[in-house]
Amino acid sequence: MKALLRLLAAALVAGLMAHAAAAQDAYPSRTIRIVVPYAPGGSTDIVARIVADKMQTLSGQPVIVLNKPGAFGMIAIDEMVKAAPDGYTLMIGNVSTNAITPVLYGDKMSFDYGKKVTAVTNLVAVPAFLLASTANDFPPKTVKELIDYAKKNPGKVRYGTVGVGSYPHYDMAYFDKKAGDLQMVALPNKNGASGVIQDLLRGDTQTAFLNVASTAGQVRAGTFRPLALVNDKRLAAYPDVPTMAEVGFKDVGTVAWNGLFAPAETPKPVLEKLFTLATKALADPGVREKLSKQNFEFTPNKSLADAKTWLAGEIAHWKTITTEVKLETH
Repeated sequence: MKALLRLLAAALVAGLMAHAAAAQDAYPSRTIRIVVPYAPGGSTDIVARIVADKMQTLSGQPVIVLNKPGAFGMIAIDEMVKAAPDGYTLMIGNVSTNAITPVLYGDKMSFDYGKKVTAVTNLVAVPAFLLASTANDFPPKTVKELIDYAKKNPGKVRYGTVGVGSYPHYDMAYFDKKAGDLQMVALPNKNGASGVIQDLLRGDTQTAFLNVASTAGQVRAGTFRPLALVNDKRLAAYPDVPTMAEVGFKDVGTVAWNGLFAPAETPKPVLEKLFTLATKALADPGVREKLSKQNFEFTPNKSLADAKTWLAGEIAHWKTITTEVKLETH
């Protein structure tokens, strides 16, 4: 009897393993959900929808985007982590939600982020400007002139951020420190980038880090001066704007990114298929044309292992920044 039970148990295990293997081989065979940690319309949502549309075409299965904003990305991360790790619930997040939030708010999560979340691949990089407003005849035209002006006017230069503890807030506070403790004053805006832009246009703030896509119109109009570029190289559309490294601040400023993530327990064969699907979508000429119009750069990882190393490096970087710059974020 015991031998029979053992045989039945072994057959059941073998059957389950065969079923799981077949499911992995057939992946994807149904709708894939991609959770986005923001409301519709922002850059992360735009990237998610463009990539999801192409993944749907390539896979032959529906790929839908679900917007789950709030709690610094923790609502979206929680949605993904608590789903079955089968490749059908994913997340497209950014540097704030998937690198800074785990550092600042890891103690508020009900799970270990490093053990429960894995990177499938980085997707795009979002270059940014260090900007100066021209409102009220604010004079700086270079990074050096901004530093000199701030030193001569301590406490009088205000900078915009998209929220307390956001990466543009950390970026500017870190710049302030590296430039010699300029005593600039943060003015967060709860309305995000659009609110910061309005503050700059009115002259309520004089400087900010903002992405190139959202400020190109103001730069062309001359209402904003791009003092430097947060990117690893100059942009063809702005050949006269130096990088932060070129002006002596190599580690200052965040090249924001959007990446694709999955539950860490997802079977490796499924992760490999996801990696191939996402990178093929990103290589599509139509996708590249749409994203290039936003001044996004294409930054897929070389492999799953490369993606894992990349994410670990991003989190290590933000541990350094948040250690050196103390902000009241809670």
